Amino acid sequence: MTASSPLRILGIDPGLRVTGFGVIEKVGHRLAYVASGCIKTDAEAALPKRLGTIHAGVQELIAQYRPDQAVVEIVFVNVNPQSTLLLGQARGAAITALVAGNIDVAEYTALQIKQAVVGNGHADKTQVQHMVRRLLALPGTPSPDAADALAGAIAHAHGGQGLGALSTKGYRIRNGRLQ
Repeated sequence: MTASSPLRILGIDPGLRVTGFGVIEKVGHRLAYVASGCIKTDAEAALPKRLGTIHAGVQELIAQYRPDQAVVEIVFVNVNPQSTLLLGQARGAAITALVAGNIDVAEYTALQIKQAVVGNGHADKTQVQHMVRRLLALPGTPSPDAADALAGAIAHAHGGQGLGALSTKGYRIRNGRLQ
């Protein structure tokens, strides 16, 4: 990529029921919205079928938008270990589709993404939606899942590999947050 050629970034906010996605382009220091939405799975379907839906959906996104890089939010253990395991599997389905599509994948915590986009790692979903709307000059507010995916792409565009390399040495992770 040269300084003037666009860099297309696909953000993924993994979820077993709803996986948000957002695509932006970065040219120099400017960001432009390309697309966003959600991959929805059938809640009544068996787990393997739902994971297949996520994988196939991400493959379709790669074919349609041809991203240069991708960002996937890192999942932390929460109160319910079973939910964490299921979410991790959804995340894995998305990552395997990206890797199979030969897309470089960056990973950031929710705290890193919120800090980069909102300026507060503990921001709530409405604050993330508001900042994504402002930063990309969107005419409307994106859904929470799409906004989280777009926020990941924005954080990557602004911080690149430097953000992903934030040191966590000396910190511990508790309830999904660095302390």
